[in-house]
Amino acid sequence: AVRHSDCLVTAPTGAGKTWIAEQAIRHVFENGGRAWYACPLKALSNAKYSEFANLFGAANVGILTGDRREQPDAAIIIGTTEILRNQLYDAMHTGIELETDFVVLDEAHFLGDYDRGVVWEEIMIYLPTRVPLLLLSATIGNAKEIADWLSAIRRRKCRLIQESQRPVPLYPLYFAPSGTLLPLVSTTPKGKSRLYKKVSDLVNQKKKPSLGPPWGLPPFGDMLDVLRTYDLLPAIFFLKSRADCGNALKRCMRNRIRDDERKTALARRADELLDASPHLQQHKQLWHLQNLGVGAHHSGQLPVWKIVIETLMTEGLLDAVFATSTVAAGVNFPARTVLLLNSDRFNGREFVPLTATEFHQMTGRAGRRGRDKIGFALVIPGKYMDVRQVARLLMGAPAPVHSQIRINFSMTLNLLLS
Repeated sequence: AVRHSDCLVTAPTGAGKTWIAEQAIRHVFENGGRAWYACPLKALSNAKYSEFANLFGAANVGILTGDRREQPDAAIIIGTTEILRNQLYDAMHTGIELETDFVVLDEAHFLGDYDRGVVWEEIMIYLPTRVPLLLLSATIGNAKEIADWLSAIRRRKCRLIQESQRPVPLYPLYFAPSGTLLPLVSTTPKGKSRLYKKVSDLVNQKKKPSLGPPWGLPPFGDMLDVLRTYDLLPAIFFLKSRADCGNALKRCMRNRIRDDERKTALARRADELLDASPHLQQHKQLWHLQNLGVGAHHSGQLPVWKIVIETLMTEGLLDAVFATSTVAAGVNFPARTVLLLNSDRFNGREFVPLTATEFHQMTGRAGRRGRDKIGFALVIPGKYMDVRQVARLLMGAPAPVHSQIRINFSMTLNLLLS
């Protein structure tokens, strides 16, 4: 489909959408063409840059983000969507063709993001029709509407490829305050899903169940012991804030690595990764990384440090990563288990309930393809967890994406200039 038209691919996280982009880019590259791979996040751009440098050769791949600018004239460019949008404005202004023959927009459901969706939409509108467009997205409710809209504005057919099955099935669990793991939902004789009875009884109690104190974080060290007992590691904990991610490491002090061989391998690999960045060898979280096998990952961390965490997690050397929801947006380090402490997220202005798409992206990290036959999502009871809402999200259909285009002074002036 990609070779003959624009293409929108919607599939669950971890289903292998990137492989399609890799093959399409390989075809363009081997025929002397150039390609642009646009990502919503710097962390995702860094991960893809490393991946593509290995696939196509470091000399053929460049990266353009707010933090990094390397080989901007390479045949294959990885970068953030804002950079691509700005390049389109520059091309229109100077009257010079955008130097690419193929564009991939990863995480295309960001089209519906309140703050940044306008950037995705601008790219789709401004991109010359001669440049084929491949959109990769999590499952969304109105994919056909988006494909039809693209076909109309670009005067070029947009094929829709949809897949709804997860490659690794998801099994949801509830982490009871007693330390017991319970199924989150059960199936009625009529085939409907509902909260598992013991979970429902706990949720209906007058005093809201909580795994930790109402004013602080739960006992992560004890929780890691439980996960280790049931072979549910490695795990990703999704927390509310950057501060929580850092403080969570201090609550894992009992998670000392007992296996000397593993501890040596972890320390050696961390040293290799930090060799090019001497200033990070004094990082205040390095001790937790090397001795406890845990790390914190969020947008406040230095890009190089995030790459270290991502690499160690991908290589199976860490037990757990404590992260904010930014990790959900396509960063490729799946785990056997994800743990959710909140049923809402901060959108930059206020805390809002998770949407079905956001929830499925977070749980999409659960289950390592080729290594796990099943992935687990653990719901942690607490002050900011609405268990019934999570159960509804599990069973809910993917949310539709709505246009977020806004005509503002910046856009108007750029268009007048162009």
